[in-house]
Amino acid sequence: MTPPRLAVVGNPGNRRVTLFLDAARRRGLPAPRVVSWRDVLTAGGARFAPDEWVRLESPGEDPEVDALLRGPGDPTRIASGPRWYTTLLASVGTLNGGRRWTDPADLAALFDKRRCHGVLANAGVPVPVSPTSGAGAPVPRNWRQVRELADTAGLRRFFVKPAHGSSAAGVVAVETASGGRVQARSSVEIAADGVHNSLRVRRHTGDAAVGALIDALAGEGLHLEAWLPKPSVHGRAADLRVVVVAGQATHAVLRTSGHPMTNLHLGGRRGDLDAARAGFDAAGFGWDRALAVAESAAACFPHTLCVGVDLLPAANWRGAAVGEVNAFGDLLPGLDGLEGRADGLDTYAAQLAALEGWIGDATV
Repeated sequence: MTPPRLAVVGNPGNRRVTLFLDAARRRGLPAPRVVSWRDVLTAGGARFAPDEWVRLESPGEDPEVDALLRGPGDPTRIASGPRWYTTLLASVGTLNGGRRWTDPADLAALFDKRRCHGVLANAGVPVPVSPTSGAGAPVPRNWRQVRELADTAGLRRFFVKPAHGSSAAGVVAVETASGGRVQARSSVEIAADGVHNSLRVRRHTGDAAVGALIDALAGEGLHLEAWLPKPSVHGRAADLRVVVVAGQATHAVLRTSGHPMTNLHLGGRRGDLDAARAGFDAAGFGWDRALAVAESAAACFPHTLCVGVDLLPAANWRGAAVGEVNAFGDLLPGLDGLEGRADGLDTYAAQLAALEGWIGDATV
């Protein structure tokens, strides 16, 4: 079979692009053509040959590209998420020709937490309770409205998330108690020039402090969902990132943390995946069944080759829910594939192997 022609839209020199190019080289494939997000955004698009398979990479980690998407300013700021979202989708719409790894309609849902949650819930995928899920759901504009929605939904512990955020930027974990007591934890930092994402999770105590934090984020289009109790592994809260390629869970990493956000860049650590496998099996839920939950979330986006699913095990391991589905959730350097599913393959090699199968069944 003729090797596929590959192209990637990304930030040249970025680790994501480099890892993909390395995977293609190791597989003996022709070097993919690299098209920069900067050129797409400034030149008004790009054109691809009919037989080119086009991979979209994250536009993050490039200050110039970030400014083109959101407007000028400090890259750490949490602002203009709706503009970022609209500009990204518009730029994807200027890509002409080729065959896509990521479906533009799927991308529109994956980068809108409110919409994505609704898609999952409507498909019967287990997700946390949310009063802001799906089309037509209310959009809280301030802390008072957030409290009202949470109270009506019976939520005492809940996450507040910017609808178009990523990497836990702007996420606030809120806990309320009788008598109006409230506290929250977040990596958000309020500075003189606006709201920024930091690498340190802080605690905010009291209605006034938490309210100021939420009010500062309200322009981002907020999404609320229940904060589900996580299981404990060696005294740390644990969840999973599961990579699903062509409908099959191929890679998984256990993430543990001493605070509610398990993201590795916020101090989360990779844990022993065997602990999760043993936990699910011992509880009678089963490891394969847990992976099937992640696969059911990916099945909601059937025209996208790969997604990263944030899988939330029940505290007793007797179930699992889906927190988020990530369009660019495959950045897990050095992680080998699951036994019997992607043996010896990293996340990029697994996608290339699956793509060749897609090519065998597809017509241009």
